[in-house]
Amino acid sequence: MRFPRIAALSAAVALLLAGCAGAQGSGVEIRYVLWDANQLPAYQSCAEAFHAGNPGITVKVEQMGWNDYWTGLALGMVGESAPDVFTDHLSKYGQYVENHQLEPIDQFVARDRVDTNAYFPGLANLWVGPDGKRYGLPKDWDTIALFYNKKMVTDAGLSAADLAGMSWNPADGGSFEKVLARLSVDVHGKHGDEPGFDPAQVKTYGFGYDDTGASSSGQNQWSFLAASLGFQFTDKNPWGTHYNFDDPRFIQTITWYRNLITKGYAPPLDVAVSGGGTYGVSNSDQVGAGRYALVPHGDWMISTFLGLKGVDIGIAPLPVGPSGARASMFNGLADSIWSGSQHKEEAWQWVKFLASPACQDIVGRYGVVFPALPSGTRIAQAKFRETGVDVTPFTVNVDNKTTFPFPVSHHSADITAIMKPLFDSIFSFKAEPDAALTRANNQINALFQPSS
Repeated sequence: MRFPRIAALSAAVALLLAGCAGAQGSGVEIRYVLWDANQLPAYQSCAEAFHAGNPGITVKVEQMGWNDYWTGLALGMVGESAPDVFTDHLSKYGQYVENHQLEPIDQFVARDRVDTNAYFPGLANLWVGPDGKRYGLPKDWDTIALFYNKKMVTDAGLSAADLAGMSWNPADGGSFEKVLARLSVDVHGKHGDEPGFDPAQVKTYGFGYDDTGASSSGQNQWSFLAASLGFQFTDKNPWGTHYNFDDPRFIQTITWYRNLITKGYAPPLDVAVSGGGTYGVSNSDQVGAGRYALVPHGDWMISTFLGLKGVDIGIAPLPVGPSGARASMFNGLADSIWSGSQHKEEAWQWVKFLASPACQDIVGRYGVVFPALPSGTRIAQAKFRETGVDVTPFTVNVDNKTTFPFPVSHHSADITAIMKPLFDSIFSFKAEPDAALTRANNQINALFQPSS
């Protein structure tokens, strides 16, 4: 059922008045920042609903692009001018905990009896630090699926069913590699599975990726492949103290992944990052330009891919791995309070509202992401169906419990500093996966050893 915006705000206000009574603000303005422009309208609506129930608190919602966002946060924290509340990411969370830049919210959660078991299983626990304190409440969740150009699939003689039934293994790539080969087309019109295909002169790559060295998680690049072999990033999660990048299963995965470049089914690294975008921007642009036929990416990119001009986009599930199941990273964002905020009570009231049905149901009605509360996700699914989008390839991983968590540990910035140049060297063929990954893994694990 579709709800008009006025009705949505009325329902949100009613819930807010019932659940957020007693806000301490009196003419207070708090700043809230996020990076995703696609989500800005939804959170503006949440801010309006919040203010209606808390007239003494005004929320100023700001949006910045991915790179500027984290740079701005870092500078703001150093300069004592950071926003009161910000959207937090698990890849950054560890360093903020280490630097005591997040406000623990346990006392607020206990006082206001917030039920942290109400969210999708596992999401709330990710935001409990190694000290046992909670540093955020979940706002949404994401998994990975495959976006593809429907016309290119049809022109290659393939169907949606072919893509939905793919399997993968690191030995020969399974039917997944066969599909990628078929979707690859050189400048002479030869497909990757045809005699005479020229891997040095490719017009359309069957498989596209963005910067493989953007992080040490490979969330929307290779993580789903490695995990389908049974690979685990750390000895435990969150807050593991031993990484496993020297695991033979991981090395096999990266070796196979790189071989796609040699075969001409995936672009060289310089082509993959030539768009200059980060967080998937160049990836989607390459699909829009006809350079990539199929790419793995997260559900936060649904509206971006479906908004590409002149391209009819389909969504397929991830390939089934040797374990007999798909495997997708399960990531979730949270809203955190900066420890230097001068308005922590008011900031908490906003964080509590963001994590409540009052806001998350509003976000669900915008059909951009999947909120952390089941009610919000159900609304989002209905919104996607209403617009003709089948999001099952994303939700199937959660429904079938075939997800694995985003790796969270201390030393996240140091680990990224090690892994980014490493992946750049591997995918530019300046280093071999086995030796390079073993060496890097030793460097990473040394970070967790006591100082002598």
